[in-house]
Amino acid sequence: MADQERIALFIDGANLYATAKSLGFDIDYKRLLKEFQGKGKLIRAFYYTALVEDQEYSSIRPLIDWLDYNGYSVVTKPTKEFIDSLGRRKVKGNMDIELAVDAMEMAEHLDHIVLFSGDGDFRSLVEAVQRKGVRVSVVSTNATQPAMVADELRRQADEFIDLVHLATKIGRDPNERAERTQKYQERRPAASVAGGYDQDLIDD
Repeated sequence: MADQERIALFIDGANLYATAKSLGFDIDYKRLLKEFQGKGKLIRAFYYTALVEDQEYSSIRPLIDWLDYNGYSVVTKPTKEFIDSLGRRKVKGNMDIELAVDAMEMAEHLDHIVLFSGDGDFRSLVEAVQRKGVRVSVVSTNATQPAMVADELRRQADEFIDLVHLATKIGRDPNERAERTQKYQERRPAASVAGGYDQDLIDD
């Protein structure tokens, strides 16, 4: 990557969380930002996630607040609840459209987009951005069984970066995680954990 290459990160929050978890590590978002700031001129780092609005406490909220104050552009929307054909309660929180619209709007100001997602639905977006002359790197993994990245998305990307190779650069120290969890629980003894995210992914 050229030193002055204009880069933007587009992070599918739920997808990245699931991918890192499948590889057995937590993302250190401060280190992630620093890693890509060193690869060019980082224009923007977007983080997308859906939030459950009616919960008294969401375990992802501290992470969202930290990201918001530490160099990330956080994009959220409320999840939608519905009952499927078998009568089961389901929660839907897809951020694909928001991410795609932002990527298309930003494309003319960028040389390189780094997409943190393995979702095959983004293949058309990657192709459209490439037609505008922007290089696209996809960050996910095929080191798991099954792979977390869709084959069509990996093939469409100019570069595929396996998250497993970034673990030492952007992963959180497991010992630090244990200390953080204990410290956070002491501060918030009544908090109920929900939503599938770990509140200890943040820095104080």
